[in-house]
Amino acid sequence: MRKLFRLVSLLFVIAIVASACAPAATPAPSEPTVIEITRIVQGTPQVITATPAPTSAADVEGTILIDGSSTVAPVTAAIAEEFQAEYPNVRVPVGISGTGGGFKKFCNGETDISNASRPIKESETELCEQNGIEYIELPVAFDGLAVMVNPKNDFVECLTVEELKKIWEPEAEGKITKWSQVRAGFPDRPLTLYGAGTDSGTYDYFTQAIVGKEGASRGDFLPSEDDNVLVQGIAGDENALGFFGLAYYEENKDKLKLVAIDNGNGCVLPTLETVSNGTYQPLSRPIFIYVNRARVDQKDEISAFVAFYLKNASKIVKEVGYIPLTPELYELAQKRYDNRITGSIFEGRGSTVGVSLADLLAKEQQ
Repeated sequence: MRKLFRLVSLLFVIAIVASACAPAATPAPSEPTVIEITRIVQGTPQVITATPAPTSAADVEGTILIDGSSTVAPVTAAIAEEFQAEYPNVRVPVGISGTGGGFKKFCNGETDISNASRPIKESETELCEQNGIEYIELPVAFDGLAVMVNPKNDFVECLTVEELKKIWEPEAEGKITKWSQVRAGFPDRPLTLYGAGTDSGTYDYFTQAIVGKEGASRGDFLPSEDDNVLVQGIAGDENALGFFGLAYYEENKDKLKLVAIDNGNGCVLPTLETVSNGTYQPLSRPIFIYVNRARVDQKDEISAFVAFYLKNASKIVKEVGYIPLTPELYELAQKRYDNRITGSIFEGRGSTVGVSLADLLAKEQQ
């Protein structure tokens, strides 16, 4: 009896081991899940089919190539860092070529996403069309252009829009070269100018807002697409006046002095509150990312990144020193992406001063 019991026990153990070592049964192949997406093409809804993006972060892998605006770069880089922590198999390098330089790469098919501190221009839209590049335009934050002087400057607290125009318009080149020529009572000291390079969307927007024409300015200033170069220049020059995105001032406020702007309603400094409520004018603007439409279907990591971007932008944008959009605007931007709506809500006009993102995006959803 004992021998029989031992034999049965031994066979039972062998059966368990054999079962554990046996290959798992292969499930029957199933058809891939297909979802329908409504895409708006020239105002007409079209239904297309697509496979959904992977549901697990571990399943998402690849590289997302991003370049463009130095103003938007800190936001996208911060988002990319958080995204890569959650999606460890995705690389997201963020380059800085300026808005114009970024669009050249993007419209030539060299990048997946382009950072832009202004809407796309007609000439850039034409380049994209020539190369068969469709794009999805997504606003991601608000920015205020900061005007700054050296901290040792003790006579400038506020400048009017008219004074800024007097300094920066093309006719000022070689003529307005001293602070005393800007306003009576300012000292007879040299005026040294620093500003965003001509490939920068910040340059385009500043000239449109202050001079009245995009790209129109004097040429005798020290330009750079790298805002850190401008920070160093202004910080080391007691006679300096310059401009760039507010976030770079926030990072370097110990080296710079912020100047208030008077647009006819008193002097206003750029802050989260004054930029978001529209009282800091005319130097408040939305900033964007542009997504290559074709790459969306080719690379699952792009949809994962865009969803992560728009979901987390409100918090991260503020941490970087920019002004977040409202929750409603982020929701409208996500709908724009989900519906694969291509083209620009600004219709290729480039820098547009005093626009309402809410009105433009809401109109598009109707």
